[in-house]
Amino acid sequence: MQAIDALTTRYSARTLLEPAPDAGALQLIFESAVRAPDHGRLRPWRFIVVRGAARARFGELLAQHLRRTNPTANDEALKRERAKALRAPLIIVVAARCSRDVKIPLIEQQLSAGAAAHAMMLAAFALGFNAMWKTGGAAYDDVLKQALDLDAGDAIVGFVYIGTEATRPAIRAARPWADLVSYWGETT
Repeated sequence: MQAIDALTTRYSARTLLEPAPDAGALQLIFESAVRAPDHGRLRPWRFIVVRGAARARFGELLAQHLRRTNPTANDEALKRERAKALRAPLIIVVAARCSRDVKIPLIEQQLSAGAAAHAMMLAAFALGFNAMWKTGGAAYDDVLKQALDLDAGDAIVGFVYIGTEATRPAIRAARPWADLVSYWGETT
């Protein structure tokens, strides 16, 4: 697949199944991620792979977060929260290890991690897989960050779910973009 094809046809998956990317594909996905723009060459990215039985443990972390933030959550809500970890055979937690000791603003460190997440999704798509990017309240939870060996000051920019699509939808029409663009300083 040509790069421009991946850029202009990528879409977020709905249902992801096995197989997940193998070791070779995962290496290419990470090699793509670390080519993200990186002001100051800080390499702020951290990638935490969650697969296999670890997904159920990750689902339990999500349920514990819900229980802490919503003590009235019933068993059904907690079950749905646990099931989020099973939406794909592979989850990559994408985080920015935020350094406050440098002149690079924190937002730029976080944006770099976001660019890395997008590069991962494009690479997965180009390799014949697909992905979805999720966050939610758990991404901002210090207890969950600690469980993933991140610091409270680090930023989880997304949970990237990767796998093989159950069914590929019909080709979607191109998204309109012209109304999002202006040309500053030009007269017509």
